Amino acid sequence: MAKTIITAALTGAITPRGYQVPETPEQIAQEAYECWKAGASIVHLHMRDDQGMGVMDPVKFYETIRLIRAHEDCDVIINCTSSGGPGLDGTRSTQSRLEHFQKIPDIEVGSFDAGTFNWGIPGGIFSNSPTFLTTLGGLYQERGIKPEFEVFDLGMIRAVGVYWKKGVVKAPLHFQLCLGVVGGMDTTPREVQEMLTEIEHLQATGNLPREVTWSAFGIGKGHLPVMFSALANGGHIRVGMEDNVMYSKGVLADCNAQFVERAVRVSREFGREIATPDEAREILGLKK
Repeated sequence: MAKTIITAALTGAITPRGYQVPETPEQIAQEAYECWKAGASIVHLHMRDDQGMGVMDPVKFYETIRLIRAHEDCDVIINCTSSGGPGLDGTRSTQSRLEHFQKIPDIEVGSFDAGTFNWGIPGGIFSNSPTFLTTLGGLYQERGIKPEFEVFDLGMIRAVGVYWKKGVVKAPLHFQLCLGVVGGMDTTPREVQEMLTEIEHLQATGNLPREVTWSAFGIGKGHLPVMFSALANGGHIRVGMEDNVMYSKGVLADCNAQFVERAVRVSREFGREIATPDEAREILGLKK
């Protein structure tokens, strides 16, 4: 991978208030624009309600995207979550996770969390049933949205291969290696390497296509080890306050763009230039 795609995950669903995390459509859109100016080619969007809690609100998604596109020069790729808000344990309706994809035309990428697992917090079951994922994959194909396969352990990588072989999703595939959740894999270089080895094994046995790209992030203090490991292995990277609110030990981050600026510097130190949004579209197989 000659150039680095930087994804900025701006808000998330569970990071509490008090850490400069953007919450309103206006705040999220402005930080998206600032991250794009700093070098991010993708912004990953969650929404918050008026109490600062995660919510799947199609009106808020629409307003945020409208405000991003109000910057006529901003061609950043819009990547929206398919999960965020109450009901992660499966009590939330499928429709609430799909409605913004059905109604908003400017979404190019959507998350596809490839399995159910424990977050490691009270009541923290993250439910992604095969029925829901099959429905989600069909909607993405219908709407021309590229799935971003968020995988938290080796079994989820294998599951993506099963959905691919069944035609629920189509190549080329893009993985987001998500490291640091208590119910998933840890944030060490060894875990990154294990996930890449599993992808290569599944490709060699015909259980994943050859057309695969990948990115990675680590939660909290695992942010830097995973970023460095991803770059060393030729991958792409995700940064931002959804995953980490500390810029360094004991130092709170001021904004999302601060993480993007560091990712740009580090990537260039590795001899990798930064992909523009249109270059990222070409790498990922999206339409310009």
